[in-house]
Amino acid sequence: MSQPSSASPSSGSSLSGRQDGRETLGSRIGFLFLSAGCAIGLGNVWRFPFIAGQYGGALFVAVYLFFLVTVGLPVLIMEFSVGRAARRNMGDALRRLEPKGSCWHRFGWFSLVGSYLLMMFYIPVAGWMLYYCQAMARGELALPPEQVGAFFGRMLSEPKGMIFWAWLTLLVGFGVCWMGVRKGLERVVKAMMAGLLAIMIGLAVRAVTLPGAMEGLAFYLAPDWSRAVEAGLWGMVNAAMTQAFFTLGLGVGSMLIFASYLDRRRTLTGEATLIVGLDTFVAFTAGLIIFPACFAFGVRPDSGPGLVFITLPNIFNSMPGGGIWGTLFFVFMSCAALSTVISVVENIISYSVDVWGWSRGKSVLVNGAAMALLVLPCILGFNSWAAFQPLGPNTGVLDLEDFLISNTMLPPGALIFLLFCCTRYGWGWNNFLAEADQGEGLKFPRIIRPWLIYVLPALIVLLFVMGYVEKLRPLFR
Repeated sequence: MSQPSSASPSSGSSLSGRQDGRETLGSRIGFLFLSAGCAIGLGNVWRFPFIAGQYGGALFVAVYLFFLVTVGLPVLIMEFSVGRAARRNMGDALRRLEPKGSCWHRFGWFSLVGSYLLMMFYIPVAGWMLYYCQAMARGELALPPEQVGAFFGRMLSEPKGMIFWAWLTLLVGFGVCWMGVRKGLERVVKAMMAGLLAIMIGLAVRAVTLPGAMEGLAFYLAPDWSRAVEAGLWGMVNAAMTQAFFTLGLGVGSMLIFASYLDRRRTLTGEATLIVGLDTFVAFTAGLIIFPACFAFGVRPDSGPGLVFITLPNIFNSMPGGGIWGTLFFVFMSCAALSTVISVVENIISYSVDVWGWSRGKSVLVNGAAMALLVLPCILGFNSWAAFQPLGPNTGVLDLEDFLISNTMLPPGALIFLLFCCTRYGWGWNNFLAEADQGEGLKFPRIIRPWLIYVLPALIVLLFVMGYVEKLRPLFR
């Protein structure tokens, strides 16, 4: 028997003003775009298309969608349920909902530490996008192919320039959150996401109509069993599960916080399904942009920053009107990056407000100043601290920070939500279902409870262990 919740669902919700003394979002689309903006990020653009092509195109996409629905979606619904029931940041939500005498609240710090770790390297990379956006618009990237790589290298070698763009990104993120949930966060991210989707569709239409684009579409979308076998079937399964899990950024309450501003007119299963659909649409459409363009100009796509900052600028330079399309691409990338920055910064701000009782203004100033200092190691890791290679040759501070959040914090954090919502030792199954199913829309499928209790925890533990094995293996060779 699950324990009764101290914040049980109520039907007296309103889309305007405040609810239970807490500011609420002004519209449903605001919640959907905020949550999707947090999930949609740079990994959708430079990771998903590459691994889809590497592991057999449509075969990988099918396996990815399976894990997205069976692993990512249920945990996302649990985060939303905890947030909406407690109307607090993860740092205080577990305390409000836990059974009397239990210690689930001790995991609340995952929210603050995880969000800080992510922003310590994500803000500098978002700054790169802003820099490239203005450089492409001004024609500074209209260079011979061999000089485009040197342009990227010069940017990394100049810490002052990277600090400027990182701090500009930081000012945008914290400035929007300082304006409040409705006037700042919701209004800005709604406009940003609408622009992002419009630009993506335009870029995809242009890419698939390039001469020779069909070869890229075939590489991306046609199922290729031989390519999957060559890359390794276990590698394909592991990559699909990892991508499905990490694309939503689950485990540190960065999604939970938006449900705490939400009313109870709609079920959370239906809302979460729409958000997962938006995230998948962006990842899928990114492939429609990248692969046709690469194959149309005889360039095999590579992974990571090299794809965005070296390969694609060379492609745009070869296109008629490439300066315009390149600028639009980096505007799109900047929107994707900034939407994530703003969303995660709000999680940091809300922690200070909910757990420590700070005003929003104080939280913005203190956390903003701290973050301005904490982004410096990542930036210096590309130049002054380049000799520091914590995870082996050719790694840096960014790789260490990414490993700490992606492999060390997110899987245990997701496991906490899973056990908290599905077992009698936490909030409990009945309380979780009551909150998730409150309102109109798709109901949570009760039949999958055995999967959630007996199978999914084992998969998350396997993901955690394999992450360490893959990352640390080179250090012991």
